[in-house]
Amino acid sequence: MARLGGLAAGVAGNVALGGGRALMTGNRPQMRDLLLTPANAARITDQLAQMRGAAMKVGQLLSMEADEFLTPELADILGHLRSNAHFMPPAQLKTVLSQNWGADFLTRFRRFDVRPIAAASIGQVHRAQTRDGRDLAIKVQYPGVRQSIDSDVRNVSALMRMSGLLPKGLDLAPLMEEARRQLHDEADYTREAEALKGFASRLEGDPDFVVPQVHHDLTTDSILAMDFVNGVSVDDVAGMEQDVRDRFATRLIGLMLRELFEFEAMQSDPNFANYRYDPATDRVVLLDFGATRDFPKGMADQYRRLLAAGLASDRARTAECMIEIGLMPADLQAERQAILLDLFQIAMAPLVAGGVYDFAASTLSRDLREGGMALAEDRDFVPIPPIDTLYLQRKIGGLYLLAVRLKAQVDLDAVLGPYGTVPGLRSEVIQF
Repeated sequence: MARLGGLAAGVAGNVALGGGRALMTGNRPQMRDLLLTPANAARITDQLAQMRGAAMKVGQLLSMEADEFLTPELADILGHLRSNAHFMPPAQLKTVLSQNWGADFLTRFRRFDVRPIAAASIGQVHRAQTRDGRDLAIKVQYPGVRQSIDSDVRNVSALMRMSGLLPKGLDLAPLMEEARRQLHDEADYTREAEALKGFASRLEGDPDFVVPQVHHDLTTDSILAMDFVNGVSVDDVAGMEQDVRDRFATRLIGLMLRELFEFEAMQSDPNFANYRYDPATDRVVLLDFGATRDFPKGMADQYRRLLAAGLASDRARTAECMIEIGLMPADLQAERQAILLDLFQIAMAPLVAGGVYDFAASTLSRDLREGGMALAEDRDFVPIPPIDTLYLQRKIGGLYLLAVRLKAQVDLDAVLGPYGTVPGLRSEVIQF
């Protein structure tokens, strides 16, 4: 809380200083221009990177959407939060490793790089080679992160309430409790190891994806040892040829559909740092399975029916499916129901149109934001979907932003193909 308070004071000071300078030169500054400066973005990024944990998670989510609102310079500054936290000093790292592996842990390694190759919100990753020749990526959790989760979530919740921006009647408690539970799950590396192992099994032999193998002899609840896999970042992929960008985005969108409809389990964190690309093998590297969720039985069928209704532009059936899933209250007033159905129709427009969708020219995010203003103005009406649905929506939204970042062109009919042809899905509505 002290760090967040100091951050706010620092940003306010920059705003006052910038406003004073502008007035002295005869200009009338806009608050947006005073707030969204490189200096303030750098201050926020640095402070959240030091805080790690839940605070940095919030910053990562903001950074993913930065391209929608900010200049490229500001988006680049915030983008560092995706994979760059302040890493542990060597002495602290040695303490954590000794506590988990024993004081003689170095005898097990031919090489252990002290400087991490990545540092994120919960842990940092080191490259190492064991005496028996295994080339590994070792994820080491920051000391105290697990113990600070509860207070982090309470502080974020308190700040949201104090902001005065929350709709009346919104009960934050269930959402914050789920956020707390999810962060505890992500901080349990033995749980993540099992999720990693599960996805490696599901995608074994797949020519499009690489999932690192877990090394259980070196894995604890605070250390995750896995294969080191070569790959470049999403930002690097964004500078590659169009066909590479298209394949990268198409594969991830297709995998999301497989997770929902086939696996009924999903890696629900779409942070760009969780995806890499190996140019040598033309495969997508999948990382970080801490946010993996098993969906409840029947959820896939519910969404299959909603997809079919949306593709057929059947508003009555869409409303029934949304009520069934929990996206819309059954007793919702007609005018509010119409707003939600309009928003869903906007979201479905690329799938209804079919063919190749150009994410570079997409206005979908803007259209949904403008369409949602009617809901935002009605502060007594806040439909909160079921938690599993929120995580699915986060994944869908994250991959949309990733495809926009890559300026990808995706054949949506082909991606939907394995789950029934588009005409087949439309005909399903007639059979209801």
